[in-house]
Amino acid sequence: MARNSLSPRISTEIIEFVKSTAMRKGDHLPLQMLADNFRVSRAPIMSALQKLEEKGIVRAEPNRGYFLAVNGDAIDDLGPADGKAAEGDDAIYLRIADDRLSGKFAERVSENELMRIYEVPRTRLLKILHRIADEGWIERLPGNGWSFKQTLMSKKSYEEGYVFRAVIEQQAMLLPTFQSDADGFRRARDTQTELGNGGHEHWSRAEIFKANNDFHEMLVACSGNEFFLDAIKRINRLRRLLEYQITIDRSRLPKQTAEHLHILDLLESDRRSEAAAFLYTHIMGAGRIKTPKV
Repeated sequence: MARNSLSPRISTEIIEFVKSTAMRKGDHLPLQMLADNFRVSRAPIMSALQKLEEKGIVRAEPNRGYFLAVNGDAIDDLGPADGKAAEGDDAIYLRIADDRLSGKFAERVSENELMRIYEVPRTRLLKILHRIADEGWIERLPGNGWSFKQTLMSKKSYEEGYVFRAVIEQQAMLLPTFQSDADGFRRARDTQTELGNGGHEHWSRAEIFKANNDFHEMLVACSGNEFFLDAIKRINRLRRLLEYQITIDRSRLPKQTAEHLHILDLLESDRRSEAAAFLYTHIMGAGRIKTPKV
C-alpha cells in the first residue's frame, strides 16, 4: 500500500495510541516503536508524524525525533482521510455482520484485512471485534487472525430456530423449579416500557435485539435449569446476525413489548400456565412474521 494511502490511518492510530496510553506533552514518540506497534515500516510512520506536526499535535526536534506537543487527553479525534465524520462503532459492527451473512468473508479473516475494508485503526477495530467475540460469533486466533463461528444462515434454519425457542421457553416456564425473579421482572418491565413508549423509534438494531434477547433469557433463567438456559443462549447467538439483517418493522415493536408486559402480568398474577401458553404463541407469531424476510 502506498505511503500516502496509509498515512491518514496511521495518523489516527497514533492518536488513539497516545490517548489510550495517557501520554503527556513532551513524551517521545520513537519511530521504530510505532512501526513495530502498528506492524508497518518506518516510512508511513514518518509521513503520519509529519501530518500530525502540521496540526500541532507533535513537534520534531533535530537529531532527536518526534515528541508530543500536547497532552494525549487534549487531542480531538481525527476524521478519516476523506474528511467525513467517522462511522460510529455500531455502524461498522453492523457492516461486519451484513458482510459476514452476504458471504463476503471466508471463515478466517485478518485484522489487516478488516482495517483496510472498514478504514478504521487497529485499536478501534479491536474494540469492535472484542464486542463481537463477547456475543459469540467470532473468536480470536493466534497472531492477528479471527475466525467466524457457526451461525444461522438460511431461512429454514432461522424458522427452525423459532420453533426450538417456542418449545424450550414454554417448557422452561412450566418446570416445577421455575421461580419468579422480582428484580429481573422489574428491570425487564422498565426496559420493555421504554422500548414501547418511543424507544422503538430510535434505538439501534443491536439495542432492540439485546432488550428482547435479555427478556427471554431472563424468563428461561427463572426455570433454574442451566441446560435450558444454555440452549436458549446458544440459539440466540446463532440467530443474532440474521436478526440484524432483517429490516425492522418498528411499527410492530409496541405490540411486541405489550405482549412481553402481558407475560409478566400473568406471571405476577400466579397464572404461569397461561403465561407459558401465551409465550409459545408470541414466539411462533414472531417467527411467522419475520421468517419470510430472511
